Order: sequence, then structure tokens, then C-alpha cells
Amino acid sequence: MQLVPSTFLALIGIAFLFALGPRRGLWAFLALTPFGAAAAFNLPALGGASIGLKELAVVAVFVLIWLAPDGPNRLLGTLRPGQPGFLLLLLMLVCALTAIFSPRVFQGATEVFSISRSANAQGIISIPLRPTVGNVTQLFTMSLSALAFLCFATAFRIRPDAKAVVTALAVATMVNFVLGWLDVLTGATGTSALLDPIRTANYSILDTARMSGIKRMIGGFPEASSFGEYSLALFAFWLVYWVGAPTSRLALFMLVASGIVLLRSTSSSAYVALVIFMICYGLYTAMTGLRTHVPRRMVMLFFAGLLAFWLAMLAIFASYQLVDPITDFLNRTIIFKLDTDSGVERMSWNAQGIRNFADTLTLGAGLGSMRASNWFIACLGSIGLIGTALYLAFLASVARLPARSDDPETNLVIAALKSACFALFIVALLTSATPNLGVFFFALAGLATGLARGATLAARAV
Repeated sequence: MQLVPSTFLALIGIAFLFALGPRRGLWAFLALTPFGAAAAFNLPALGGASIGLKELAVVAVFVLIWLAPDGPNRLLGTLRPGQPGFLLLLLMLVCALTAIFSPRVFQGATEVFSISRSANAQGIISIPLRPTVGNVTQLFTMSLSALAFLCFATAFRIRPDAKAVVTALAVATMVNFVLGWLDVLTGATGTSALLDPIRTANYSILDTARMSGIKRMIGGFPEASSFGEYSLALFAFWLVYWVGAPTSRLALFMLVASGIVLLRSTSSSAYVALVIFMICYGLYTAMTGLRTHVPRRMVMLFFAGLLAFWLAMLAIFASYQLVDPITDFLNRTIIFKLDTDSGVERMSWNAQGIRNFADTLTLGAGLGSMRASNWFIACLGSIGLIGTALYLAFLASVARLPARSDDPETNLVIAALKSACFALFIVALLTSATPNLGVFFFALAGLATGLARGATLAARAV
């Protein structure tokens, strides 16, 4: 185990968690999530794998809940049949079985674009299927993500606290905002080395990447795409929360802050996902409005959005035709993205992933055996048809969580959390290399599940 400068940042966050507990200390956990390029420690023995700050914090939260009075029974309660946690448990069993057995059963039966660092020492290449370190590391990281769901679904089922969730996400939004502009500022002044203490994970840190002369904002993440994905989730949360609570100055401020860094990220996947999310959210709002009374504020917001979208399209079209830097920027980020070397390479990963699914008789090559550039194809190619079906069932169970609280704030926060998860899922469908949706996604899903379940139990008690 190799300690790094950011290890101390992880210890500070964990100290707050132990002092405040997983509920009141939620802000300390989420404050660590924007540090996507910071490692709590590295593992040279496992091909240089990095354990991030939030992954180590998940273990700390689990220990806190396990050691609490009746902690093990409360954790098991989250895994009851009929609940999202039970479907997640079945999914993890399939992930473990495929990671252990599939690379051995189907060894040499198909070619894969491996995730293992050792297998891709000379770049990402196609190799015959075989057991690799990637099977171990991906199963470990997927387990930590599932553990995040289990912990927060348990903690907030026992004592639902919507205000703690809002406060924690506000802290995360501001940390992400500050890190984003620090990245741009240090890049402009040639002092990027000042952020090296929080860029300690064994990833390729693309802090010098530029697009059409613009420094790509990566904040505390290794690249612009992961920064844009995280910012999109925050934007989706605050958008839904602000629509439900338009008088909240905090919601408006956080919505603007997250929107600014999202647009500044220059992430193609985040831009496309933002458009898809806004269309889906608009359609959902319109459909639900047909069944219920629509407030005048929502009608005005809808038409103002249509007008703003029309004006924005006119401005973009005019700029694309007349301003060469903007033309180049749009061509590289969106219009001709799939024609780039990166786009062609990622499409080849997807094509190979479909072949992996067929060559392994729909059972999958094993979690951690292959990469793709689409979450659905990554699931089919690695955990097979059964694992993908369980994964979709789990996601559907989270999406259908009821909001039955007498407290409108709790219902609003549940809806906002599910919207953030949906935004992350859209990005994963566009770019995800593995089935793992990440600790942040599962933490948000766990918070939504815990609040919804806690509200239902409270209603039954009354």
C-alpha cells in the first residue's frame, strides 16, 4: 500500500464522519466526491490500482453503521426481498460469479479489449479472454459502490433527514465549483503543479488538454468528461429541487453554479446527456401536468424555456456559420465527434463487446474482463443477460420509489435525487466502459431509497 499526499484529505473526511455519524456527517462524505483524481492510497501489488477518497469513506460509513446498536440487523433490513437492496444483492452475486468463473470457462473463446493495466501496458489492445487483475479490481470497486447504496439506504431509512441531503449536496456543489475554477486559473498562470497533491491516483491526468484554444475544465477529476458527468448530476438535482422550491435562494444559486461549470467543462458526453435529460424532464413534466393541476409558474417556465432554447439555437447556428473558433469547437465536441480517433476506437469497443456477449453464450466474459463505450453493451459483454436483467430491475425499482411523506421537502428531495441518478445513467449509456455506475450514483440511489422507505415506514406507524 502506497500513501500519497491526498491520504491526509481522506483521513480528515473520515474523522468528520466518525465525529458526526453517517447522517449528520453526510456533507463530509459528499465533499470528498469531487476529488475524483485523488487517491486515498495506491496498490502497486494490484497493477497500480488506486483506492479513491470516496471509496475509503464508504468503508468508514459501513463500519459506523455496523458498530451501531443493532447495526447488522438494520443493514440486513435493507436487503429484504421486494426492496431495491435485494435486487442489488442478487446482482452482486452474478457479478462475483462471472468475475471468478467466466474468464476461466471461456478462456480463449473470444477476444476482449481488456481493462487490466498490465494487459494494456502498450495501449488498449484486443487480447484473448483470460483471467486478469481487472477482474479483481472491478469486482472490488463494484462491491464498494454496492456498499455505498447499502450504507446510505440503511442510515436514512432509520432516520430520514432531507435537509441533511440538501446541505451535503450544496457542499459538494461548491467544492466542485471551486476546484473547477482553480483548475482553469492554475492552467492559465502555469501553476498547475499546485493541484498535484489532489491528483495522486494512477490515472492519466489530462490537465493540459485544450479544445479550440480553450482550457478544458477538469476540476478535481482526471479528465473533462468525468468532471462534466459529475456536474451534470448536480445540475439535475438542483434543477428539480429549484422547480419544486422556487423561493429557495440556495437552490437557485447552486443551480447557476453547477450549470456554469457544466457548460464550461467542454465535455461532449455531458452536453449530449444534458440535452437528453432536459427533453425527458420536459416530457415528464408535461405528462404529469396533464393529470394534475399545473401551477402558473410551471407554464411560464415551460414557455420561457422554449423561447430560450429557440434563441440559443439561432445564436449557435449563426455562430457556427460565421465564427471560425466556434465552428471548430462545435465540430470537435459534438458534430464530428464520432469521426475522431477516439470516437472510432470507442465504437470498435462496442462492436467487440457485442461479439463477447455472443461468444460467451449470453453469459458474459466476466466483470472486469472487457471494456466498451456504452453501459448496456458493457453489461451484456461482461455480466451477461442475467446480470443485465437484474441490473435493470434494480434501477427500475429505484426509479419507482414512492414518495409518501407528509413532508413536501422529503418528497421533493427524493424526486431530485432520482433525477440526478437518471442524468448519470444517461451519461453511462453514452460512454461508460464498465457496468459500474460509480460510488456517487449508488450513494444518491441509496439516499433516495432510504428517504422513501423511511417515509413509508413513518406513514404506516401513524
